[in-house]
Amino acid sequence: MRVVISADMEGATGVTWPDDCEPGNPAWQRCRALFTSDVNAAVAGFFDGGASSVLVNEAHSTMRNLLLEDLDPRAEMLTGRHKDLTMVEGVQHPDVSGVAFVGYHTGAGAEGVLAHTYLGNSITGVRVDGVPASEGYLNSLVAAEFGVPVTLVTGDDLTCRDAATYAPDAVTAAVKDCVSRYAAVCRPPAVTFELIRAAAERAAALCVRAEPVTDRTFEVEVEFDATHLAAATAAVPTVRRTDVRRVAFTADSAYAMIRTFKTVTTVAAAAVENTYG
Repeated sequence: MRVVISADMEGATGVTWPDDCEPGNPAWQRCRALFTSDVNAAVAGFFDGGASSVLVNEAHSTMRNLLLEDLDPRAEMLTGRHKDLTMVEGVQHPDVSGVAFVGYHTGAGAEGVLAHTYLGNSITGVRVDGVPASEGYLNSLVAAEFGVPVTLVTGDDLTCRDAATYAPDAVTAAVKDCVSRYAAVCRPPAVTFELIRAAAERAAALCVRAEPVTDRTFEVEVEFDATHLAAATAAVPTVRRTDVRRVAFTADSAYAMIRTFKTVTTVAAAAVENTYG
């Protein structure tokens, strides 16, 4: 049984503030150890549950945040940017039985600690076929296209609740309870390590490949906080402007959906001005 861990940072133990997960900040340096501890807990739990190998895919920001020197030596880590499947790179391989979303968060426009979708700001909402979509939701669609179930989700309590919309059978572990976008009641790493480890051990039993979901299309709508971002991203092929601050596109596969969405967010990020956004 091979498991992929998609590791994001905003939902990690103790992380509540942008500086905690923004590369280069002193707070980020401190929180890297907390982030690595959460990942190690998931690795340990999956091995407890019978996994034969675990691949950790770095999925936050520059995708160079985890401390390799402190990683559980039984795991492998995929680090760095520019991957075909971005946050869930690795699920396309036929030997993968399940994927875990560790350190995840709620989506843009929703309540939750550091809630956002790909961009820290600028995007105020993402919908897929009319349904509000977090990063977990988007990534679950990609995993399903390869027959890989989401078996574990960790983050704040609202992230665990969000998981029910896209992976209702997944085991969840809340490492903190949301108070506001920048505040949470946090549990210490010694507590969250055991919480995640136990959850991952239970999740291992859910790592059973399913029939790939390949017979659907996706209508994706992205809403921005400024009109010029809609104008800029409408230049992306297949993307059309649907309102002054909204664009939409149709994709005939989850693979095409996530790659087009990534392109839209990259263009939007480049179009943001320092003062006025």
